[in-house]
Amino acid sequence: MFKKWLAVLAVMTSMFSLGGCGYNTMQTEDEAANAAWSEVLNQYQRRADLIPNLVNTVKGYATHEEEVFTKVTEARSKVGSVQLSAEDAANPEKLKQFQQAQGELSGALSRLLVVSENYPQLKADQNFRDLQAQLEGTENRISIARNSYIRAVQTYNTTLRQFPQNITAKIFGMQPRANFSIENEGAISNAPKVQF
Repeated sequence: MFKKWLAVLAVMTSMFSLGGCGYNTMQTEDEAANAAWSEVLNQYQRRADLIPNLVNTVKGYATHEEEVFTKVTEARSKVGSVQLSAEDAANPEKLKQFQQAQGELSGALSRLLVVSENYPQLKADQNFRDLQAQLEGTENRISIARNSYIRAVQTYNTTLRQFPQNITAKIFGMQPRANFSIENEGAISNAPKVQF
């Protein structure tokens, strides 16, 4: 009878101790990071879908700006070729490639919008203004989605490092997730020089 009670006590003790190991919390936070990453991809896809309409609208007015159109098209194509799943987002190298492709597309879009400044009729075109407003809104959505992802990854990575969850993470082979980073930290550490 004593052995039976000892076995029941051992099972109950292990159940209570497993409740504090953090495994379920890590799973929940990992899924939250995956969901946040999906929203980042969703917003980048929205931007990619707007680009052909924007390019075609600008092309109608600025027919001799072919180099800019080519660069935007190439950058959009490159973004489409760099697919990154939520699992791949944990890999720092793959995340860096994804960020570079998105950065090239942002640069190409900036050049396209600069070209539009040379065409007053284009700036007055309602379709162009609508597309430009949608693109600006999408850039804001991308920023919000990236911030949500950064916070979700921070929460997950913090949980992995805390005791006793760090032991559970090692036992189950859970690794910290990569996060967005700044490509050129040196460039942003210096204040821009403004001269009039």
